[in-house]
Amino acid sequence: MSQSASQTSPSRPVRLRRSVLSVPAINRRALDKLSSLDCDAVIFDLEDSVSPEKKAEARENLRAFFAASPLPGKERIIRINALSSNFGVDDLALVLALEPDAVLLPKVDEPQDVMLVGDRLAEADAPENLRIWAMIETPRGILNAASIAEAGRTSGSRLDCLVVGLNDLRKETGVLPQPGRAYLVPWLMQVILAVSAYGLEAIDSVFNDFKDAEAFEAECGQGRSMGFSGKMLIHPSQIEAANRHFGPDAAAIAEAEAIIAAFAEPGAAALNVVNIGGRMVERLHLVQAERLVHKARLIAQRSIALRQAQDEG
Repeated sequence: MSQSASQTSPSRPVRLRRSVLSVPAINRRALDKLSSLDCDAVIFDLEDSVSPEKKAEARENLRAFFAASPLPGKERIIRINALSSNFGVDDLALVLALEPDAVLLPKVDEPQDVMLVGDRLAEADAPENLRIWAMIETPRGILNAASIAEAGRTSGSRLDCLVVGLNDLRKETGVLPQPGRAYLVPWLMQVILAVSAYGLEAIDSVFNDFKDAEAFEAECGQGRSMGFSGKMLIHPSQIEAANRHFGPDAAAIAEAEAIIAAFAEPGAAALNVVNIGGRMVERLHLVQAERLVHKARLIAQRSIALRQAQDEG
């Protein structure tokens, strides 16, 4: 392992990934509503939510949507079918044509799954800002999470994010869906350790019962406490709670601003530790504070843009 691979994290662009809404690419009505929603990112799904006979139609839906709706301020991710399937090659060709922000790979079991797609993108001379996200949703994916993350940080790699898929993982392991996810927490934390070690981010799994707002709130709080950057969503009604739980609150923003101000004081340039209200704060926290404040500014800017768009609509 390289010296402190996690130090790659500060160089990663700050992105808002509190709420990652998954939308079936076959659902034109859902696609049309996206510009008015306050989600940070959208996964356009060509895989599980689209039946085999509808795959081609779903791809055409995305061609039309991307031509008309750039969705400024939202990260756009296309989830493709596995390249080993009958549909994956056509899906990847669509990704190359549309150039979203990222391509999401399903059921990633080992590093080679990511490296194969990375090689395909490089061969096609895809822009560097077309990134790779990986679904970790199988027992092998969980066991190999660290090696997948490590391979994703090698030279030329595009891997940015791991997304946990608990529905498939439960199905393959027999773990029952229970409040608190007690038997799944060790596996979830393996993913968090992997992304933390190699400067990536992790998105928590979907919560299936979107009508159970109380249980969803609890799971968002749990995911944030574990270290996830955000949550994959299946319904617009889940966006507000995800944004609230995974976003910085007023107290955290104030603390970050105080850290930035302290290190900006005359004479602090040579210090690795400063005293803030009787608490010793190390310089490594300055990078975290700067990222948090930048994220808060992005949220404020996006809120203004969304209100303007809604007023114009």
